[in-house]
Amino acid sequence: MPNENEKIRHVAPMKLKLLITVVPRGKAGFYIDFIQSFDVNMQASVPAHGTASSEVMQYLGLTDPDKTAIFSIVREDRLDALADALEQKFRSIRDGDGVAVAVPLTSMAGTALFGFLSNDRRALKEETANE
Repeated sequence: MPNENEKIRHVAPMKLKLLITVVPRGKAGFYIDFIQSFDVNMQASVPAHGTASSEVMQYLGLTDPDKTAIFSIVREDRLDALADALEQKFRSIRDGDGVAVAVPLTSMAGTALFGFLSNDRRALKEETANE
């Protein structure tokens, strides 16, 4: 049992997802900034090239083979809103079409890392207070 001088952590863990978004290379900066506006603290992007046949690419509305894959860590409670907003952007931005998929992250090491990735300032403050 902790004494009264010790802090007890009351940070409820949020589930995190890895969102993989593939967009035209020329629109990558826009999408990185857009995704960040949904409390996303960590993103990485890499150049990519579409591998589907031109027929399949055209059917999917993806005509530019030069792509960027954006990897973003997203809190599960923000994912639905982000997915809806991305879908709207994919349909409304000229030459801004893309695809996105989210996969669960099942393990995380450390409260400070979790706090940063989930943009949960409570976890970050408690971690620094205990150092």
